[in-house]
Amino acid sequence: MTKSICSIIFLALIGFSPLGVQSQSTETAVDPTYYNKLTWRNIGPNRGGRSLGSSGSPGRPNEYYFGATGGGLWKTVDGGNEWFPVTDGKISSSSIGAVAVAETNPDIVYIGGGETQLRGSITQGDGVYKTTDGGKTWRHLGLKETQAISRIRIHPTNPEVVYVAALGHPYGDNEERGVFRSTDGGNTWKKVLYVSPKAGAADLIIDRTNPKVIYASTWQVYRKAWKMWGGGPDCKLFKSVDGGDNWVELTKNPGMPAGPLGKIGITVSPVDPNRLWAIVEANDGGVYRSDDGGWSWKK
Repeated sequence: MTKSICSIIFLALIGFSPLGVQSQSTETAVDPTYYNKLTWRNIGPNRGGRSLGSSGSPGRPNEYYFGATGGGLWKTVDGGNEWFPVTDGKISSSSIGAVAVAETNPDIVYIGGGETQLRGSITQGDGVYKTTDGGKTWRHLGLKETQAISRIRIHPTNPEVVYVAALGHPYGDNEERGVFRSTDGGNTWKKVLYVSPKAGAADLIIDRTNPKVIYASTWQVYRKAWKMWGGGPDCKLFKSVDGGDNWVELTKNPGMPAGPLGKIGITVSPVDPNRLWAIVEANDGGVYRSDDGGWSWKK
């Protein structure tokens, strides 16, 4: 690379929290001119490198973490004015692609290794780590052969319940792919969603109004040094209403684009749990919205 173009930036808009969760709405109208002077600014660090994951907690509005795909985990406690590394010499992986902070206890942070935006030069990780003291010490929780973790989601009220979306080996088939769930803070894991050794989980989101409802997508992809193959019959979007015990496929529901499909991103509205947005890679790809919990869609 010539120059790092990736750094962490935050948008200072009312109603946006560091977890990507809408803050509590207020009935007081805000004058639109209030936003006129808001601009983007780079808050560094200037050589942080590529980053795919960042997270914070509503309880500490100036504290954030971001994972560098080749430089470990970084932390700020002053809203981004200064950053410092918190995993150097403490973990055995240099690549952190997924970060999650517990809403109920900001000292609890889970991180996942590897990067899932597959390019010519990528770095693999070695599973999941956890801290319970804000990054001072770390414990390896396993899932080493996932190599590339796309998302970690923590239950909004119980930090012992955590989900990991693992893409798996970028360069070949492997079984340690899909969505894994732990109910004991990462001591043990159960694979709750799996499609095939060729496809791993690309995205994952929990409905905060009902944490039993979870959405996940799988991506069939294969990387070589000279080429990347992406897309196929194992690219799917799923929903669970029982915390991951059972899943139903949403990809073929009315309004979704015809296959072949590729990578799918998914999120759920924090104010209306029936409203979903999916960004779908396909011949007729784009952003799709559902207003009935995923049973029908509109581009």
